[in-house]
Amino acid sequence: MRSSPRFLMLGAALALAGCNMAPRYVRPGLPVPPETPRGEAYGPGDPAAAPVDLAATAWTEFFAEPRLREVIGLALANNRDLRLALARVEQARAQYRVQRADIFPTLGADAGATFQKSPLGAGSAGGAQGAVTGRADIYSASLGVSAWEVDLFGRLRNLTEAAQEQFLAADENRKAAQVALVAEVATAWLTLAADHDRLTIAGMTVQAYGETVALNEARFKAGVASELDVRQARTGLDQARADKAALTTQVAQDRNALELLAGTPIEDRLLPDTLPARGVTIERLPGDLPSEILLRRPDIAAAEHQLIAANANIGAARAAFFPRISLTVALGTISLGLSNLFQNGSETWSVAPSANLPIFDFGRNAGNLAYARATREAMLAQYEKTVQTAFREVADALARRGTIDEQLAAQVSLEDNARTAFRLSDARFRAGVEPYLTTLDAQRTYYAAQQSLVGTLLVRAGNAVELYRATGGGLAP
Repeated sequence: MRSSPRFLMLGAALALAGCNMAPRYVRPGLPVPPETPRGEAYGPGDPAAAPVDLAATAWTEFFAEPRLREVIGLALANNRDLRLALARVEQARAQYRVQRADIFPTLGADAGATFQKSPLGAGSAGGAQGAVTGRADIYSASLGVSAWEVDLFGRLRNLTEAAQEQFLAADENRKAAQVALVAEVATAWLTLAADHDRLTIAGMTVQAYGETVALNEARFKAGVASELDVRQARTGLDQARADKAALTTQVAQDRNALELLAGTPIEDRLLPDTLPARGVTIERLPGDLPSEILLRRPDIAAAEHQLIAANANIGAARAAFFPRISLTVALGTISLGLSNLFQNGSETWSVAPSANLPIFDFGRNAGNLAYARATREAMLAQYEKTVQTAFREVADALARRGTIDEQLAAQVSLEDNARTAFRLSDARFRAGVEPYLTTLDAQRTYYAAQQSLVGTLLVRAGNAVELYRATGGGLAP
């Protein structure tokens, strides 16, 4: 009876001391330059600003606008895509626990009873034959391990490692989904603000064109202006009216899109009525970043976990070529009566090791190994492509960051000059010095400059959000 635990201990020691047939994992080098690009397009940046690690509260530090922060909080609490990503993490966690359990023996208890009646002997007396029968009641109880695989060659450990890496990849994907959601909500909020400004400009332009049409109609009736002036003024009015109607629809759709991201209706007090020129995000952002910053991105971390899982699966596929050793152990008691079941002398134990060695499987194991190796190559290519894509996204965001201030200054100057030109042209037209066509052209230029300025302000604010997303979750103020 004492020998049975020794077999269990021996089996456990063999399993723990077994070899690992997976290739040694080495993180691949980054297939990108050591630093982000430099040049005229990228600008000097702010050397005092440094990137920080992704953290649960990083977005609260990056986004400074209180209303936007509250909307982002609503989205993180209610967005269904994020809930789906969280559920997938729990699925992967459960699968890892199931796979990990195979490493350890499953302990089970068994109890039973057998009641039987059978002949015990036969004889003859006075020429007559007779039989003596007896009854036996057999009771048993046992505790043991059934068909526990002793993992000498690391098959189960590699499968467990692969499941663990899949779980970690799912968790990184959840983080990536959170970063993307924060960026999408911020972009949608800023787009709504910009379209509000465009709608306001269109409404003011409709009013201005309406006054001009009325003036030209009055001048036409007085014989001072031609019908051409009236028609030209009406074309400008109609275009502004069409823009106003389209922008009214766009604002409503922007709000619908924002509420879909938030996963819940948003109160009016949290919605922007104009696009802030400053203060939406932190202002100091770096211009030069080392490529190692990319490793902070959750999608790259997820890709690496997938690569490690594929590497572990090679070890499991290799182990399939070697014997699979199983151990069945039972420790219990048996007696002819229930009252004697746990008496001294009723003990029983059994140990049944077994081994299975594949000899000829028509190439199944070889095919599985080839598949595992090909999967690792695919995961390696996916990892490198993810790194290269991230490098481009960061470089693109920095390129926009390097020139956006100059572009914005030019747009501000353009809008100011266009406004002044329109004011002077309108005054000369009302004084009868210039034809209306010159004023109409100046008014259209001013209207377009106003809309372009709003678009540039949106690009500037959106660039900071894109830099937040591309670097994987936030920059320090």
